[in-house]
Amino acid sequence: MIKTVPSKPVGLIVVMTSFNRRAATLACLRRFEGATRQAGIEPNAVLMDDGSTDGTAAAVREQYPWVDVMAGDGSLFWNRGMHHAQARAIERDADYILWLNDDTELMSDSIARLLETECALRHKHGQPVVVVGSTADRKTGRLTYGGHIAPKRWKPFTYQSVWHESEPVECHAMNGNVVLIPMQIVRVVGNLDPVFEHAMGDTDYALRTRAKGYRVFVAPGFFGHCSNNPASGTYLDASLPLSARWRKMMSRKGLPPRSWEHFTRRHGGLAWLVYFAWPYFKLVVGEIRRIKPGVLRKR
Repeated sequence: MIKTVPSKPVGLIVVMTSFNRRAATLACLRRFEGATRQAGIEPNAVLMDDGSTDGTAAAVREQYPWVDVMAGDGSLFWNRGMHHAQARAIERDADYILWLNDDTELMSDSIARLLETECALRHKHGQPVVVVGSTADRKTGRLTYGGHIAPKRWKPFTYQSVWHESEPVECHAMNGNVVLIPMQIVRVVGNLDPVFEHAMGDTDYALRTRAKGYRVFVAPGFFGHCSNNPASGTYLDASLPLSARWRKMMSRKGLPPRSWEHFTRRHGGLAWLVYFAWPYFKLVVGEIRRIKPGVLRKR
């Protein structure tokens, strides 16, 4: 890919949300500040602190006065917290918004490379693009978060991760850990949809972006370190009884029906009801199949 850099200093605002991860949030902002300085731009951020009780908001205000700290009541979770923070950022005069998870450790050249990738792809395709930065596990070096494709048309919500060391790769969906969005696209696509209670908002945004005629690419290489969230203790944890898994699936951090219905209606076409029902059906039937042999043996 031909290297292209912005012709003039750009305005970039990072959008974040936090909840009781004071040390991680401060470390994330420190790395972001260093990466922006290296890219030759001034750090700027909007942070929605969603009711932290560990002093996150006060510490951020003291150590990073360039961060606009908003206060939530603990009910926003990731997507709605990001929605409020991005609404504030949209009011600013900036060229880009950067989504950043507060548990992500950015690499020192990450901002420069994201901007370089967006400029090169904009030049190549004649329009702005969304650029996703991939993260790796610090211990294993394996890909954790980034962009995804849906390889089978009849399974539009079954995604596979995509990544390349040296070339950008187009994708259909994305994790919101590190995402550079030109403000030109934000003005057209709008904000994160607050209907989503915690997750799904990032994937929904990528699909809405593509529906508006813009493209989403995974930038080459890695841009930070971030460990995968463990499946243990979630509805995916097969060691838990069905009743516990069902409760977790219905919760905000699981697959809450209202959010999932909204997502499948919007992106599932005529078969949306099948896509909506399938995960819940799969959980129950899978559990029955798992325990049935044991029941039969007892007889």
